[in-house]
Amino acid sequence: MKVLVTGAAGFIGYHVTKRLIREGHDVVAIDSLNEYYDVSLKYGRLEELGIKADEISPGIISTGQNGLRFSLVNICHKSDLERIISEENPDAICHLAAQAGVRYSLSHPQEYIDSNITGFLNILELCREYGILNLSYASSSSVYGLNRDQPFSVSQNVDHPVSLYAASKKSNEMMAHAYSHLFGIQTTGMRFFTVYGPWGRPDMALFRFVKNILEGKPIDLYNNGEMERDFTYIDDIVRSIITIIENPPVSDETLSDFDSQPHRSSAPFTIHNFGHGNPV
Repeated sequence: MKVLVTGAAGFIGYHVTKRLIREGHDVVAIDSLNEYYDVSLKYGRLEELGIKADEISPGIISTGQNGLRFSLVNICHKSDLERIISEENPDAICHLAAQAGVRYSLSHPQEYIDSNITGFLNILELCREYGILNLSYASSSSVYGLNRDQPFSVSQNVDHPVSLYAASKKSNEMMAHAYSHLFGIQTTGMRFFTVYGPWGRPDMALFRFVKNILEGKPIDLYNNGEMERDFTYIDDIVRSIITIIENPPVSDETLSDFDSQPHRSSAPFTIHNFGHGNPV
């Protein structure tokens, strides 16, 4: 397939792009290279994919490994996004671009509305306009919010988020269902649980802990250290994402309104948890 990967310079996006190329898919990659964390890390990931930093500029298509094509695009700018989609005509979109981070959303709420809501609407609208029916997108384990029933299940209600980041991801799931129902777009929401591994995000706990250890600084623990995380290795996440891309959901007309659950309905729509299943 020809797959458009958004957020391809991000942690998960980089590994998904690399794996798609390895498995013989034609990959088109985009990223805005925002400065939420050290942008040199994003350039480093792209360098690993054969995209040189001095070849990256707005409106330019850079070529990397095995025909990979990269373009500097902000998903909030629909016209730029449409240019890529109309030129490339992908079979599927793996949407991993988003404003990440729970704590950051407390101080920068507008960025989450712009990227995670408006940007996702642009993706959905262009899928509709250009007949792209295979869409997988990043949701988050944060949607479980105040839910105390464990283990978390996609069949559980997730109507009580505790951050704007989580609320934006819950909104994505609802928006995706509407477009699946109305326009037959096959959407899969992927709720990631604390992904870690090589080229990981420096704002996450494992990297922050190690950085402080190396610098001889104390480690900050929130909530008195009374919390759990289900750390999930990047290779397991990527393998799951590739499976999702290659096997989009189909309509199930046997499901009535009474059979509908948060993660499925009669529409070609589904949601999955992507976790290790061993919180520590």
